[in-house]
Amino acid sequence: MKIAPSILSADFAHLARDVEKVEKAGADLLHVDVMDGHFVSNLTFGPLVVQALRPVTSLPLEVHLMVSDPAAWVADFAEAGADTILVHEEATDHLYGVLQHVIEKGVRAGVVINPGTPLSSLEEVLPLVDQVLVMTVNPGFGGQKFLTPMVDKVDRLYQLRKARKLHFDIEVDGGINNQTVKAAADAGTDIFVAGSYVFGSKNVGDAMNSLREAVK
Repeated sequence: MKIAPSILSADFAHLARDVEKVEKAGADLLHVDVMDGHFVSNLTFGPLVVQALRPVTSLPLEVHLMVSDPAAWVADFAEAGADTILVHEEATDHLYGVLQHVIEKGVRAGVVINPGTPLSSLEEVLPLVDQVLVMTVNPGFGGQKFLTPMVDKVDRLYQLRKARKLHFDIEVDGGINNQTVKAAADAGTDIFVAGSYVFGSKNVGDAMNSLREAVK
């Protein structure tokens, strides 16, 4: 399993410090939630934050675009230092083209689906992507409760990957803690985004270790 702490739950006034903490504690990558106030109501980070983080961490940076026009942001985040760019299926009528644009920039391409979006909407892009992120909460805010019906969705995605002999990573985002992580892992999840559970703990290392132990 890979753990991707979401910096949405970090202390924005001491972001470099918090990133250093989770890196030393064994995080596998960092999740950067980008919200534009349109696709979702919240407003968060821009390319300059990724650019500022890039020199202070060796961890891969995955940028989760919760924006209404993802194509307009791909180049800026790629140039800022993103290693993966994740695009919502619901955010564009030209999903295949946007993902091609991500790949052309030399960045890993990922697609995201909201809880109410069927897997069938991804059929044509699955051979193209390196990663599929299944939202296990409604997007826009941290600290929400894990939606247990999404475990079945992850399982169906895992079976689809196996049947079609594809190689994308499966990721979940939302409500991940030491109680919910095992069900998601058993269903076939590879990467776990954890925000408030990690950064809201007294010891980020203990929090991440508890996730790994729960899966074991």
